[in-house]
Amino acid sequence: MKADDLKWFKPLWRRVAITGFLAVWCAWEWIFNQEPFWGVLVGAALLYSLYNFFYAFPKEEPLDEQTQSARPPESEDGPGS
Repeated sequence: MKADDLKWFKPLWRRVAITGFLAVWCAWEWIFNQEPFWGVLVGAALLYSLYNFFYAFPKEEPLDEQTQSARPPESEDGPGS
């Protein structure tokens, strides 16, 4: 996922809402419509969202480029010595 995507999906409720919507849609296609094509398609999207939103989602905020830049190491005596 991109950094902008990570920021948007950071709140847990958004990830749960999207995954829940996909679960209901998948059940609707299999149970009521009996459409295997759409059931498999939405089921794959559901599995993808479960993996990305809950298993592989980063636990910490990713560092941006400014904080990743190398700073000169401070001496043992402290800064400015």
